[in-house]
Amino acid sequence: MEWYEDQIETIWETGSSKPSRGEAREPFIRSLKEWLDSEGIALYSHQTEAIELIRAGEDVALTTPTASGKTLAFNLPVLEGIEKTGASALYLYPLKALANDQLGKLKETISGAGLSVEANIYDGDTPRHRRPDIRRESDIILTNPYGLHHYLPWHDKWAQFFSRLNYVLLDEAHRYRGVFGSNVALLIRRLKRILRYYDADPQFILSSATMANPKEFTHKLTGENFRVIDRDGSGGGNKHFVFWNPVHQPDRSVHGQATELFRIAVDAGMQTLAFTRSRRMAELIARWANEETARSVTSYRAGYLPEERREIERRLREGTLDGVASTNALELGVDIGGLDAVIIVGYPGSIISTWQQAGRAGRGEDDSLVIFVAFEDPLDQYLMDHPAELLGAAHENLIVDTENPHIVGGHLLCAATEMPLREEEEFMKDRTDIAEGMEEQGLLAKTGMGWIYQGEARPAKVVSLEGISGDTIEVLEGEELLETMGERRALGEAHQGAILLHRGETYLIEQLDLEEKKARARRADVDYYTQSLKEKETSVSEVFEKRSLGELELFFGSLHVEEQVTGYQLKERDRTLSKRSLDLPKVEFDTEGVWFTLPPKLERQVGKKSWRGGLHGTEHALIAMAPLFALCDRWDLGGFSTPLHPSTGKPSVLIYDGFEGGIGISEKLFSLFEELADTTSELVKNCDCEEGCPSCIFSPKCGAGNEPLDKGGTIEILQFLAESFRT
Repeated sequence: MEWYEDQIETIWETGSSKPSRGEAREPFIRSLKEWLDSEGIALYSHQTEAIELIRAGEDVALTTPTASGKTLAFNLPVLEGIEKTGASALYLYPLKALANDQLGKLKETISGAGLSVEANIYDGDTPRHRRPDIRRESDIILTNPYGLHHYLPWHDKWAQFFSRLNYVLLDEAHRYRGVFGSNVALLIRRLKRILRYYDADPQFILSSATMANPKEFTHKLTGENFRVIDRDGSGGGNKHFVFWNPVHQPDRSVHGQATELFRIAVDAGMQTLAFTRSRRMAELIARWANEETARSVTSYRAGYLPEERREIERRLREGTLDGVASTNALELGVDIGGLDAVIIVGYPGSIISTWQQAGRAGRGEDDSLVIFVAFEDPLDQYLMDHPAELLGAAHENLIVDTENPHIVGGHLLCAATEMPLREEEEFMKDRTDIAEGMEEQGLLAKTGMGWIYQGEARPAKVVSLEGISGDTIEVLEGEELLETMGERRALGEAHQGAILLHRGETYLIEQLDLEEKKARARRADVDYYTQSLKEKETSVSEVFEKRSLGELELFFGSLHVEEQVTGYQLKERDRTLSKRSLDLPKVEFDTEGVWFTLPPKLERQVGKKSWRGGLHGTEHALIAMAPLFALCDRWDLGGFSTPLHPSTGKPSVLIYDGFEGGIGISEKLFSLFEELADTTSELVKNCDCEEGCPSCIFSPKCGAGNEPLDKGGTIEILQFLAESFRT
């Protein structure tokens, strides 16, 4: 290509592997065995291992790649168990669309095998007149956590179903992480206390992508101890994984180059899926590609009508559609068959998601192509230089926190509406003080039966699974609700004049009313973005753990943070167009953080001129690389750096969870800080820029407008960190 300028950094091949088959120890019931034979299905070794453990009543976590047959591995023993015993099963999916897709597969198996099992979806779209019959007649109910959250207060209506519940399945369980996962973990504990009331003690089955800490994560999510199956017996063809770095051809945009690669693949006869980060880019890439090719290309995203999405999925499976540009809506287990090529436009935020998306390429044992097209931010650029970190390293640690008092408090209120809370029950262990605090606020009342809910608003409506209980701001376009966000986030992202990106569309915030808890927005097609400016103070409240590494001291503990948004910048790319002031209230919150102090000799070595900018650059770079080690977003973390911190009396860099009470990210980073420091040091040192850039130490969320920053000072501080762990 005339515009090719060495964008290919490297090509990795994953290698091919033959399938490993297995046999169930005991034959399936006759109807299922005949169906398997008629379909010509030979089970893989990991499927038969899961089947035997589920049959034995074990809690099982199946963590194998996309398209490895996880669905069949749990459906077969669950259907067999229901047919034999008359038990029931609850299937939880993170998305409605996924539940609809999986219901189709389930019904195909039930019908093909001639089973007398009744399976139905029960969610917000289920007609009200159908709901009593579904609860009464269903053997398997498919729903989502949002629905279950609202149904539990009415558990008496579910008594017949719950009293015979023997299986609880959580599919795509890796989605339950961070704040969302922490809320789902407490939701599951609420479900378990209700099931105990109905004398039900179901086994739990989790299906997930590969992760670094499956035993720890599955236990924290459910409270159960799982048998983990992570050896994949499905085999597969060789994947040619191309690392494509657009920065080598700056005259053509990342999305322009991705579109051209998409078109070339489609024109070469390869059925191709391009993953983008936003709905708008999915639409644009599909449109641009259609202008250049005669092949059949379309876009796919949330917001399409269900029948439109089903039609695109069907055409992909049947091979009548050549290319699709999609958001991550096609990342999860919706059945679209195996494709020839996948193009990943921008690091999707985790190694897990990268492999989920790459797993869409591959038909049986045939070769397939994956192209990872990088953005210029630090993580993308680091992975361009270190493909082994993406393809050869362990996947990230998934984090949930069931002890955050602000998350726990909301679920205590929900649980108290479902049945009285008693001090001696498992759900209340180490939570009595939170309940007593809510009693003082008049939200709970102590009775002879336990604490009962006394508030006015229905807790399930107030407690969002996506956030932490507290003041919530509604972002509205006219009367349409775009999204909700916590007040602290709204002050930084939904203040008057802010440009808000929502599902790939840009909106201008015209008003933020903190009393009414509403932000008014209108759609705006602008070529600039906004970045809030903040003043920040931190203080150390308590040290939980400390490590001394020569002259480096590393801490994990609780912090008190004060933030105030003082204004914002209008920016185009990296150029500041103007600055505007704001008069907004200060926000204070307590959280958890990891921080370190540095010796005076390092300041003399770096030099006074570079010291403050070096500390600031170190803070930015560490936060940028944190998602490689703890599955979070850089926006989930806050940071602060100073030559003299009042709490430590020394030069300090602090990184903290951006959520009230903390959600476990900093704790995980403390335990993995050596690897984080090593990786970050290498990133900044190897970046080609001279003074710092968005690929190393610039941050899109810096409240100080990326001032001051000093790359040389950052390199020296990071090298000191890395070397401290080696001596």
